[in-house]
Amino acid sequence: MELKLKFDSQSCGVSIFLPEGTKPEKKAVDELKSMMELTGTVRRMKDSGVFSAEKEISVIKAAVTPDFHKGAGIPIGTVLMTEGFVIPQAMGNDINCGMRLYTTDLKEDELERCLSALLPQIRRIFFEGGRGIPMNGIQREAMLRHGLTGLLETSGEAEEKGIWSLYNRDEQEKALEHVAFKGSMNAADTEGLGDFIGSAHTLSYDDQIGSIGGGNHFVEMQRVAEIYDGQTANAWGIRKGSILVMIHTGSLTIGHQSGRINQIITKELYPEGISHPDNGIYLLPERVEMGIKSVGNVPVSHETDSPWQRFLNTTYNAANFGFANRLFLGLMLQWAVAARVRPYEMKLLYDSPHNFIWKKEIGGRNYFIHRKGACSARGMEEMEGTPFAYYGEPVMIPGSMGSSSYLLRGMGNPDSLWSASHGAGRRLSRGEAIHGNDREFKEFMKKYHIVTPIDPDRSDLKGRNDILKKWEDAIRSEAPYAYKDIDQVVKVHEEHGMAELVARMEPVFTVKA
Repeated sequence: MELKLKFDSQSCGVSIFLPEGTKPEKKAVDELKSMMELTGTVRRMKDSGVFSAEKEISVIKAAVTPDFHKGAGIPIGTVLMTEGFVIPQAMGNDINCGMRLYTTDLKEDELERCLSALLPQIRRIFFEGGRGIPMNGIQREAMLRHGLTGLLETSGEAEEKGIWSLYNRDEQEKALEHVAFKGSMNAADTEGLGDFIGSAHTLSYDDQIGSIGGGNHFVEMQRVAEIYDGQTANAWGIRKGSILVMIHTGSLTIGHQSGRINQIITKELYPEGISHPDNGIYLLPERVEMGIKSVGNVPVSHETDSPWQRFLNTTYNAANFGFANRLFLGLMLQWAVAARVRPYEMKLLYDSPHNFIWKKEIGGRNYFIHRKGACSARGMEEMEGTPFAYYGEPVMIPGSMGSSSYLLRGMGNPDSLWSASHGAGRRLSRGEAIHGNDREFKEFMKKYHIVTPIDPDRSDLKGRNDILKKWEDAIRSEAPYAYKDIDQVVKVHEEHGMAELVARMEPVFTVKA
């Protein structure tokens, strides 16, 4: 359905895609309405001369995906199209939180036979100091400034130590074609990240790269349970019964640092003497014109110091880290499985953000597509020049922990702003889920294999009810009953031409922090 929401003097169409017979969550709708008060901020910034008089400045359209639910200022599942400016908060602070999906030549019975040895090995590598990702400052700076291309060019610095022994340069170069933006956003600076980068020539370990992060992030091995589109599945190397690797995480602390800097940039740019937005959402003009002494209350000396360029730098730093983080998590899992099961082939299908801002040209004009908790779902025409030109963009929609996940292909629907859901969407808050049904939770824990930093069966944790309670609460907050029905969420995508089903996967085991 489409709502026409009027804010100030501007009317903006909002397309809402929800399962049949359901209504949007009131708190989420209220948050959406509050967010759209940004049209008043646009007007005030226009009147104050912050925006260039020569440029078109407007909010064009909004869409919400089927997993739409309340966020923190901007709802999860919101897609927003603007012209002439961006809204950093509309991609969230976990910049380039996204999905990565691999195909493998493993079989489920191989994994099942080795689970008792494999799961402790995974815990050791992911949570007990076994990551083995040495990097020096040259590599970290190249990663932050140039993403996966930067890693490729500097990989020799690590001398194939630790996990780098699995890093094959030829394979990684080919894989760039299967990553949005080739996983490489060129940033001119690394503002605020000097301590993370460290010494140029000294190999060291950091506590960020190779981290899953909290909440609904995960690394999962999945069995392909059903094939819906045999032609596409075959082209993508998907077979019924085969094992896939799905990874969901983002830029973690690096992204939050970048989000903080972007908030400072936009707040400082806001005109002096004018009341600040009630909704706390600030805007950034597409480009501050050079040759003027100041914009708002921010002095501008040259291009690299402009608010726009600082925004690009810090956003690209975080995006590049997100791409690299998912890459290393995949290698970590491969390292663990190869040691306890067998060496195996792992081929990247696709890696794409669901928290980012895309630039899109339509009819010779440039627009910005903001996605917060929403996947890009471009169709065949938009994917021309990529390996997906004949199928559409791969869309990965995970369910809640323990439930099915889906692989779809984008149909490029402009009504949904070329977007799809990024998950099932929460039904209960984390606090509500912690106090959920005990019977359901116990049945869930018996059925699924979950690897977390805490092994509740460790002998030294017996009697440590404080630790075990905290561990159980974290699992409960992400249990299936906390989320919407993923099957219903996915069904909406086909009904509205947003994306078409390719395959359904079921978890073999899940790794969560």
